[in-house]
Amino acid sequence: MSIKPIKCGIKVEPPALVLTYVDEKSGKKRQRSMPLRNFTTRSGVSRVVDDLKSNPRHKKYLEKVPNLQVEKLLRVIQERLRGLSLDDSLSKVKDELKINPEENLNQLDDDELKKKKRIMDETFEKNRKKPDDPDFVYDKEVDFDKGGPPIESSGWDSGSDSDLDF
Repeated sequence: MSIKPIKCGIKVEPPALVLTYVDEKSGKKRQRSMPLRNFTTRSGVSRVVDDLKSNPRHKKYLEKVPNLQVEKLLRVIQERLRGLSLDDSLSKVKDELKINPEENLNQLDDDELKKKKRIMDETFEKNRKKPDDPDFVYDKEVDFDKGGPPIESSGWDSGSDSDLDF
């Protein structure tokens, strides 16, 4: 059975993950609800995602859905269970799973660092252009705007190559 996920959502009461997909064999659009039994505000989100994706009943439906997307949805459920509004839950989860370029990743503990690396990997994969993509360009050349401040030259890169003594 070939499944093509269209969108993934949540239901807060009772907690459930809802997947809308197309059954490629029949071409029909379907919806599957996956209950999150014993899911609380203290549940380990990554563990729950692993359990869902390894469960034989849900595996074929969730194999093409990125782990990070499921984790975001489960975190929204947790924040809703804590009593936050939907908008507050979404903004809190978005801030948690955002990469700040100014943040020093050397100061994070191992779990936080793994989380940030996973976010960066999934963002890279989402934005990567593959040779079979319709807008893929093999040898793309880009001229960057030269209108900014002038580039300073340094003495080490000027002169000819004959100055080198070997």
